[in-house]
Amino acid sequence: MRKFLFVLFLLIGALAIYINREQIIKTIINNVIESKEVNLEYKNSYYLKYNFKYVDELENFKIKNKEDLINLYYTVINNGNEIFEFYCPEEYKNCINDVTEIANNPKELSVINGFVHPYNSFDTVETVYNSLGQVTLTIKKTYNYNDIVRLNEKIDEIVKNQVKNEKNTKKIIKIIHDYIIEHTKYDKERSDHNIIKYQSNTAIGVFFEGYGICSGYADAMALFLNYYDIPNYKVASENHVWNAVYIDGKWLHLDLTWDDPIISTGEDILDDSYFLITTEQLKKLEDSQHHFDETVYQELVNK
Repeated sequence: MRKFLFVLFLLIGALAIYINREQIIKTIINNVIESKEVNLEYKNSYYLKYNFKYVDELENFKIKNKEDLINLYYTVINNGNEIFEFYCPEEYKNCINDVTEIANNPKELSVINGFVHPYNSFDTVETVYNSLGQVTLTIKKTYNYNDIVRLNEKIDEIVKNQVKNEKNTKKIIKIIHDYIIEHTKYDKERSDHNIIKYQSNTAIGVFFEGYGICSGYADAMALFLNYYDIPNYKVASENHVWNAVYIDGKWLHLDLTWDDPIISTGEDILDDSYFLITTEQLKKLEDSQHHFDETVYQELVNK
């Protein structure tokens, strides 16, 4: 009889565990999370440590709200990771909903992408989650290993032959600005008709194929800004991308695409209307492509 009752109690216990298995696993997971501080120790050589106002590096992964989630995505991508797993804390009830919202918001992801080194930027971020609150980020990067090797060799070549021994930061930026524009044509077929012949959305198209669209121009410039440790990020409006640069104690706009205008005669023009200008100067130019979100790019807001 006692053996029967013992077996019965075991069966009842097993049944209870099975019925409540998800909650039990969640409790175990959250106890582990609470007892251990999760830190992202891996940083590749293209990690950038700048203090931005919209995104910031997470010191640990005890996320509490949507702002923490945005910073988590930024931290993982900025550090150069290609896969990362985390768990939503039980007390953060809306975590999975917020993860879903971010994952399905290409504008938000594009903003995050603009704050990282081009070599750590992504083509896609796949977000997968389950009922236990486990979230997995899989990042497919824009530039592969061979791309980076080629581009780094090209950067060294341009620095050696064009920049040479110049030390003045503004002059260095102007040399690179002029070089890129003089060696690149705007890929109008891609931008206007989605005819894709070149990798013009990247620095590969700019430096090796001679064609770029705004994202390609911006990446090409960002590679040099990062080479010289000049703080920068990419600004995105509704239909355009350009660079923001911190120089001489202030943030300025730098737009190579618009300094390489398309002329009906086919003539190549080198302009500097958008070379290191203030937001006030940008607004005076009165074009529709540079209306940026001032809640995101707060460094560029006129004081």
